[in-house]
Amino acid sequence: MSRETRSSESSSVSAQPAQLPHPVILLGWVSFFADVSSEMMYPLMPLFIVGVLGATTTVLGGIEGAAAAVVAFLGAWVGFRSDRRRKRVPYVRVGYGLPVLGKALIAIAFGWPMVLAGRLVDRVGKGLRGSPRDALIADATDESIRGRAFGFHRAMDTAGAMVGVLLSAVLVWWFIGTPEAPTKEAIENLQLSERAGDGFRLVFGISSALALISLAITFMVQESEPTDKGANSQTTSGADGRVLSSSYWRVVTLLIIFTLGNSSDAFLLLRAGEVGLTPWAVVLAYALYNVTYALLSYPAGIISDRLGRWRVIALGWAIYAIAYLGFAYASAISIWFILPLYGIYMALTDGVSKALVVDHARRERRGTALGVYYMLIGIASVVANLLVGLIWHEYGATAALCIGSGCAGVALALIPLLRPRAITT
Repeated sequence: MSRETRSSESSSVSAQPAQLPHPVILLGWVSFFADVSSEMMYPLMPLFIVGVLGATTTVLGGIEGAAAAVVAFLGAWVGFRSDRRRKRVPYVRVGYGLPVLGKALIAIAFGWPMVLAGRLVDRVGKGLRGSPRDALIADATDESIRGRAFGFHRAMDTAGAMVGVLLSAVLVWWFIGTPEAPTKEAIENLQLSERAGDGFRLVFGISSALALISLAITFMVQESEPTDKGANSQTTSGADGRVLSSSYWRVVTLLIIFTLGNSSDAFLLLRAGEVGLTPWAVVLAYALYNVTYALLSYPAGIISDRLGRWRVIALGWAIYAIAYLGFAYASAISIWFILPLYGIYMALTDGVSKALVVDHARRERRGTALGVYYMLIGIASVVANLLVGLIWHEYGATAALCIGSGCAGVALALIPLLRPRAITT
């Protein structure tokens, strides 16, 4: 019997793409084009806010914290509503429509409050779509390929990010050029030219237009009924019939502890600018991060199906701690190696964490479970971004990044103590 099982597993791995349900494939393409649009902007945003608009790192942390808060507080409500109404697609459509407006606001911004407004509109969209979209993916798959499905989605999402970053690099080169290496004073003060600011705004405007493609594809997505009806609902809900199980809360607690040291990637891109990379070089280095992230996300999901989620996540957290130490003491050359390492961490943890949360949720409460998870992680992100912004401003990048590395080490050490002993599906 074990040979038959192994043979069956082998066959399933060889036929992975064919076994992914149609909704998963479509949502992968939605995320692909959404990230082409988003990641054209993302590596330039911290340089635009600090270097062009003249805001401080504290303001940058506040903007990113507010953006995370919007996602957090919308996530739980939307997840609950999508469970109750048994309708997920309308939230997904609105969620991919609002970023078109948010990005357009940022493109015309001439002060950081307008960037904040645009970022909040964009993040309202993310908050509306996140838990219903991931619940759709969970509904369309059973436990045996859940890691693979979330891994595929993250791979498509990140492949879009990679295309977006490379397109951004081409556009930055076209509109701004590749200037000489900045002076030491310019590096310290992140002073960017008016031409750079105009070039950034053109890139942001094109990004807003491209966001319409992902919105259009959402109209091809239909509602999915859960494929694993009746599967272990007692083990996930617990004997007392609680909506969210104790194993779910232990999983989420560990993920929150890690998140308290995991600030926005905007700070890492700001660090790349601080150590001397030009805007064009920052975008290219960020593209390397997306290459490793995209290439490894799908295999990481498959491995988590076979070997267990926690082993994959633990490896990812260890790599994160090393990468953050690298950023703390980075040079211009080392950034080109540290960002791809950071991409490995993301590939190992992003999709796998979502699959892990779904593993410990009742099928009829998946939207709620994912929404509560996003809410609590978002609140932890707000705290992390504000703290890092303040510490960075007062004590410098090295202190802020070392604290992030330390938090990851604490979370890693707590896995054997807090994680549920067995995965419930």
